[in-house]
Amino acid sequence: MAGSRSSTRLMGLYILLFAPFFALGSATSQVPFLMWSSERLPPLASPTAGHIASYEQLSAYLTSAFSSGSHTVLLFLQDKLSKDDFTVFGGVFGNKEDSAFKNIEDAMQSSTSKVTLPALEWSGSFNMAALLQEKLGVSPVLVDADTLSHLTIKTSVSNLLLINLPYCSSLQKSCKEVLHENDEIIGKVLSSMKAKNIPYTAIYTGFQPSRVISETPISDQPVGRSLLQADGSEVKPPIMFNVSGGPCIMLWAQNLTVRLSPSSPWIDLAQDVPSFVGSLCNGSTSRLVLSYQSGFRLSFSMSKRFYSVSAREWFSLDAVELQYANLSASYIASRDIYAPAEYSFHCQSVANFGDIRLHTNTTDTNLSQWRLNFIDFQIQGFGLANSTNFSYASDCASFFTPAIWMGLVTVLLTLLILVYGLHMIMQINTMDRFDDPKGPSISVPQSE
Repeated sequence: MAGSRSSTRLMGLYILLFAPFFALGSATSQVPFLMWSSERLPPLASPTAGHIASYEQLSAYLTSAFSSGSHTVLLFLQDKLSKDDFTVFGGVFGNKEDSAFKNIEDAMQSSTSKVTLPALEWSGSFNMAALLQEKLGVSPVLVDADTLSHLTIKTSVSNLLLINLPYCSSLQKSCKEVLHENDEIIGKVLSSMKAKNIPYTAIYTGFQPSRVISETPISDQPVGRSLLQADGSEVKPPIMFNVSGGPCIMLWAQNLTVRLSPSSPWIDLAQDVPSFVGSLCNGSTSRLVLSYQSGFRLSFSMSKRFYSVSAREWFSLDAVELQYANLSASYIASRDIYAPAEYSFHCQSVANFGDIRLHTNTTDTNLSQWRLNFIDFQIQGFGLANSTNFSYASDCASFFTPAIWMGLVTVLLTLLILVYGLHMIMQINTMDRFDDPKGPSISVPQSE
């Protein structure tokens, strides 16, 4: 009896010692990320419920947002921030008077370009200021609401203005009062930028999370019937080449795979973030150049022409060029990749083998072994009109595909059989004479 009591006490001591480690192992750290701009931002698909955006996804999006031109970025970096702060201290049931984020809510609602990530993955090495410094190529300048009104900002170059905000660390003020004062600072800074008539992009996030959300391991969840939401594949943002006023070339592909020889592996260039050095676009010509750190360089040359037969302008992808290690291979695509100038072009597969749409334009035997395969490919080089969405897509697949023809033939054959059967049923004649059981029977002569 005494032995069982001592073993029970020892087990309880082990639980008390190791319970904190188990709790830390089943927790994820995350911070909210709010971004809005007075200019046009590239689109970002809304995350699914419960999805935690990774640091790499945010880095790729900021690269596309600040890839060209000069930008003025306001980084409101709070010491700590979690999405529970918005739940607890934000206005509920439409009661904005009780909200501690009035100016932030007004700025998000009035902005036409905004991005919201409720849960952004956070780690000890997370540094938003360093990430923006890398994307903009400028060092952050620490300012406050009072000095900003006297600060001269040059819009010809990129600017990164850092505004530090405190969190609930003082015993004299409640968390709601601190967040309300931070919101007033944000409103004052935004008003100062509007008064100066300077286009800006504002970001509000936390240096670290204020709360850690615990997750229940899958092994601890009850097994049984439950409603499951399909985990939709994450949609990547399109590649956009921007000029003053908005994007002029857009490209999207699930995979941009290349292979240099039959024995070498396929390389997916869509997984890397390219630079756009050498890209250009004007009223009749567009050229998108994608340079990768791996040494590959892809270029897409497009042109727009007016055809009197159709009385409209058409664009065509004249050539695709692949460069690697001082070698270059060119491919002609204008015979198969074309669309009306105000449309985009889409094809499930664009390759230089199999169903060829990229015709090799080289006599070099080694270069002729290069293989290109673009999966779920869509491109538009004209008619974007400062929009961040593709126009109506002209698909490479014909309207009457083999599957449609098979379906039509099957339906017509079935209808033919049905009509023939109805016709045969309608030709059946019933007897016009019947035996009367109360009268004499019908006599049919056998001699005739």
